[in-house]
Amino acid sequence: MSNPKALDGITVLDLTKVLAGPYCGSILADFGAEIIKIEPPGRGDASRSYGPHLNGGSLYYENLNRGKRGLTLNLKTEEGKQVFRRLAKQADVVIENYRPGVMERFGLGYEALRQINPRLIYGAITGFGSTGPFSQRPGYDIISQAMGGMMSVTGQEGDPPTRSGNALGDILGGMNLAIGVLVALQARNVTGEGQYVDVALVDSVAASLEQAWQRYFVSGELPTRHGNSYDAIAPYDSYAAKDGFIVIGCGNQKLFEILCRELMKKPELVEDERFLSVSRRVKNNKALKRYIEDWLKDYTVDEAIELVLAHKIPAGPIWSLKELAESEHARARNMFTEIDHPRFGPIKLNSSPIKLSRTPAEIRAGSPALGENNEEILGGLGYTEGSRASRIWEDCRGNQIAEGTDEIMVYIAGPLIADKYTTEAPNRNLLV
Repeated sequence: MSNPKALDGITVLDLTKVLAGPYCGSILADFGAEIIKIEPPGRGDASRSYGPHLNGGSLYYENLNRGKRGLTLNLKTEEGKQVFRRLAKQADVVIENYRPGVMERFGLGYEALRQINPRLIYGAITGFGSTGPFSQRPGYDIISQAMGGMMSVTGQEGDPPTRSGNALGDILGGMNLAIGVLVALQARNVTGEGQYVDVALVDSVAASLEQAWQRYFVSGELPTRHGNSYDAIAPYDSYAAKDGFIVIGCGNQKLFEILCRELMKKPELVEDERFLSVSRRVKNNKALKRYIEDWLKDYTVDEAIELVLAHKIPAGPIWSLKELAESEHARARNMFTEIDHPRFGPIKLNSSPIKLSRTPAEIRAGSPALGENNEEILGGLGYTEGSRASRIWEDCRGNQIAEGTDEIMVYIAGPLIADKYTTEAPNRNLLV
């Protein structure tokens, strides 16, 4: 008998595509929720074509959709809507990232679904949220970083506004959607009713800027780009050593004094008017950085880190992905999980960073092939061969055909796993 999971018994219908929503779904899947990944006919989630690729399939898609079951469903047809309503009646959660109003036009918005399942949690994640003047605008990660304020404060001094090195807006949005869903599930334990969870990427990025907003609201001054330093604390920056860069964070006065007196052997800096307080050190960070780098020039990165840590001051190297992946820390924390995937073979995926002592996260399976669980899911709803809904059953078998005009690689359920198709096929009515 397998160990119980934190979200055992929770069923989620995942209509989301690409990154933010699927990331939320993967968090819930790792903790035991049953996630039914519902994709449009033929091509499925657009991220199935995103790199990196292995054996013709997308590892981008794989990492974000592990542990889910796959169903293809055309919500533009009445038959598809009927199937979705039956699933929603039994589900605990729906998550989607359509533009606001799309699900309502399908007749499948929150107000419609709560009539058939008052306990349903309905999570929507969009660029700008379901209200406000920009609600109908499309939104990708880069838009959220640009309009959420992140790019305005990211980059070296004098350089143009800079996007962070990953899709931070999508990740923050996906995390907030997962938090919102979990909070709503707990609220349901109190009230007995579900509710609507509305998450915007721009809001998520803006909320992550923490003290920058308080600084602006108090002073009226706009935060500027200044590399790796921090507006709230100094020294708190990256510094050049003999053979590379290290980061040092002196989060309080005591640590600053230890750095000056015991490490740098410059006790006079503690009494220097420019560095007497945190706010003065922040203002004069460039001058302070010159002192620190002048001291570090005689030490390698490894030597400097060992010395600084020996004095209980937080410090570390700037690791590449290779250095982190091969580190003792990554192994000890189980940061990556290797699975034997039926289509890709052995692959490594990001493990959950949330470590629970009694109900830990687990990557239970890889991502589904397109429509991999159609037969199982539809059969569970009573759609069987020879039934009056046999068209749904028969269309489920058409999974080898992809729509559109591009030549793509699509992993599909059925006998022709991982074959290549030129997608010049007519539209299927319901399931492909």
